[in-house]
Amino acid sequence: MTTRNFLFLLGSSRTGGNTETLARLAAEQLPAGTEQRWLDLRELPLPDFEDRRHADGHYTPTGNSAALLEATLAATDVVIASPLYWYAVSTSTKRYLDHWSGWLEAPGVDFKQRMAGKTLWGVTALADTEPEVADPLAGTLRNSARYLGMRWGGVLLGNGTRPGDVLTDTGAAARAKVFFS
Repeated sequence: MTTRNFLFLLGSSRTGGNTETLARLAAEQLPAGTEQRWLDLRELPLPDFEDRRHADGHYTPTGNSAALLEATLAATDVVIASPLYWYAVSTSTKRYLDHWSGWLEAPGVDFKQRMAGKTLWGVTALADTEPEVADPLAGTLRNSARYLGMRWGGVLLGNGTRPGDVLTDTGAAARAKVFFS
């Protein structure tokens, strides 16, 4: 049996927000001994992605990009924990995903081949009673997984505006208990 290794990428613009709270609640349900690595994208800022596919030279990950690439490749399960901002992922999350394009072109990385078979998950909190407003976020993650040959684990949705509000969403709490199973 393969040991699972979860990478949780926090994409909120604040610490301890509803999305992070919901992700931590779901992570508590993982079997004992399951490796977890939590990275806050605010602490590993990435520059805007520069597409070099049709220019001279290749993208070489350095600094925070190299650190995030290493963490991403080391995981069996990648969990994008991004609040729903304007019906999509947060800016830091989108920037991280944009860097995947560069990692696809980086010499010797074999990003697409190494991502195939991993599982991509999403966790998000929204301040809307209609879950459909999160469809663009879910579509971004689901289509990214499909492109890379990853398994799609789905999106755990919770409702809340002020920090801690998601804990009053009993449906989200119940879904969190079985999300990664």
